[in-house]
Amino acid sequence: MSVTAALPQALEIGLVQIRVSNLERSLNFYQNVIGLQILRRQGREAEMTADGKQVLLVLREIDHARILRSNSAAGLYHFAILLPDRPSLGLVLRSLIDSGIHVGQGDHMVSEALYIQDPDNNGIELYRDRPRDTWKYDAEGHVVMTTDPVDVDGLLAASEGLSWTGLPSGTVIGHVHLHVGDLAEAKRFYVDALGFTATAHYGDAAMFISAGGYHHHMGLNTWAGQGAPAAPADAAGIDYFTLLLPDSRDVYEVAERVKRAGYQVEEEGGIVTLKAPWNIGIQLLVKH
Repeated sequence: MSVTAALPQALEIGLVQIRVSNLERSLNFYQNVIGLQILRRQGREAEMTADGKQVLLVLREIDHARILRSNSAAGLYHFAILLPDRPSLGLVLRSLIDSGIHVGQGDHMVSEALYIQDPDNNGIELYRDRPRDTWKYDAEGHVVMTTDPVDVDGLLAASEGLSWTGLPSGTVIGHVHLHVGDLAEAKRFYVDALGFTATAHYGDAAMFISAGGYHHHMGLNTWAGQGAPAAPADAAGIDYFTLLLPDSRDVYEVAERVKRAGYQVEEEGGIVTLKAPWNIGIQLLVKH
């Protein structure tokens, strides 16, 4: 199937909802280690924010949640929190160091990134982008991304003398990276049907896709193994994420395109939800 339409250039990731085993423990982690705030809490769910207005993360506690080992099922690899500038990422690094948590890291040329796991082994990336006019492209027009060591000393120096008060206003969800069971099947949904554009490949095991020329709104990889099954519903992991589109016409056009491609589309209470392969939900919303 060939791509007949693309997602709007102004598309953004909105929020991510994940399953956790213990809401109190997760709230403590996401507030005190990550620096998010509680916006609303009802029953066994809590909405987290950076600016007191926009929901970035929803935590949903489930009974007897299984905690999967890393890279063992198709589902969440990590969700990525995008900081507005380098000093802010430096402050995050200071907070992570103070917490004693294990921190991975990578300089991807287009960005500097820190990687951690929450108490339920949900992956999290915290990163800042370099200016788009500094990004490099290969002969095919794909964004050049590498994984080199982060200049940790430089990050710490960039935040020298600043006070940590949690994640700053301007923090957003930058991208979502998923384990998938088959890269070709993932491409059929996310590129051919949904309308993302491929921006980079890592051999035959990973691809990066975006709208509007961003380096990636989504990562897709088979690092959990070719044919990896979907993470079970009773395990910690991702329920869904939202795509913010410019207007309701865009929502209709995307939903119809996905439906014509043979994928499940549901509408309830004015919210359109796509059922992506490996039990990933995607809500299409109009950006306000």
